Amino acid sequence: MTDDASSELRLIEVERHPQGPGVDQVTIETNRGAIDCRLHDTDQPDAAVVWVGGAGGGLKGPAGGLYPRLASTLQLEGTGSLRVDYRQPSQLAACVLDTLMGVAYLQSLGYQRFILVGHSFGGAVVIMAGVQLDAVVGVATLASQTAGVAVVSDLAPRPIFLAHGTADHVLPVSCSRELYARAKDPRVMKLYEGCDHNFEECRQLLEDDLLAWMRGVFAGNHHE
Repeated sequence: MTDDASSELRLIEVERHPQGPGVDQVTIETNRGAIDCRLHDTDQPDAAVVWVGGAGGGLKGPAGGLYPRLASTLQLEGTGSLRVDYRQPSQLAACVLDTLMGVAYLQSLGYQRFILVGHSFGGAVVIMAGVQLDAVVGVATLASQTAGVAVVSDLAPRPIFLAHGTADHVLPVSCSRELYARAKDPRVMKLYEGCDHNFEECRQLLEDDLLAWMRGVFAGNHHE
């Protein structure tokens, strides 16, 4: 356990500035540093997605910017999004705290139901964060690692979506197969033939599958 993980992460202030059409830059200042975020807000907040990256952090996700693309699509449907960049990339406990702080910020805006999405290392982040919050209604992992995911079975009865490319050279597809075996229903696993770690080869398929699953979860259908 790091010092960061064992110390309480406290909110100091939030700065929010327009960055572009439908997107605000949000800086969540804490007692242990600033969390850089991008907010895709809605007029009537209810459901929202929190997106986190891999061990290197970042705001765009895999597949050449999957996160901003899907966040913009969901925003048009009335679902908000917060893309979160870690204060200390690759530090699992600290990144979980950043994710929890992101959810707390969205709750302050009126959002009540959340799906957490994480790529690679971020898969472990969203699993660990998801089991701690009743407001989380689903978790999606994209090419997740298996380190730090021992609590995955505790997500149930909340649904989990597992995506992995069969040609992943960073984290083998066996990682998601192992996660699927450990998880409990409702669970969905999508394997993409010939797709590597960043899902470039199957970008549209992943987007379609993930969007359909998220829409189903927010609508109360936990199977697709």
